[in-house]
Amino acid sequence: MRILVVAASKHSSTAEVADTIGAELESLGHAVRREPVGTAEAGDAEAVVLGSAVYMSRWMAQAREFAERNAAALAALPTWVFSVGLAGAEADDPLRIERAVLAGVDPVGATVFSGRLDPAVLNLRERSVTRLTKAPEGDLRDWTAIRAWARSIDRELREHLAPAR
Repeated sequence: MRILVVAASKHSSTAEVADTIGAELESLGHAVRREPVGTAEAGDAEAVVLGSAVYMSRWMAQAREFAERNAAALAALPTWVFSVGLAGAEADDPLRIERAVLAGVDPVGATVFSGRLDPAVLNLRERSVTRLTKAPEGDLRDWTAIRAWARSIDRELREHLAPAR
């Protein structure tokens, strides 16, 4: 199956999550197209995985713009969405972050992954906010959970495409 994997990422953490999801799906036999979210179009994709880093409880503008630009295609295709942030506070309702943007998409699945906080790559404002919120430093990404989520996408696609008996 042709799967488009796109994600908005400011400091590469979310891009690395998207790369891992794409690589896992590719290892399961899918043709994965991994493109920058700012220029990507759904095109000939048969499924889409869309992700974004979360800042101040919002997706990045590029992810929101991709969803709006491709709304009709995303509504017609099996689509999965993920968010990457440090707190994971939205994990009880992963769609809460961008419910208005994704209202017409009706994703097959949605999840939140913890991210990475490296103060060396942050600007002054970002460092101030992370200090004020006492955000934990380090790489909190759970690569086992990320790969497992990609495998769950594969299972759902195979079940969706299985011929009716």
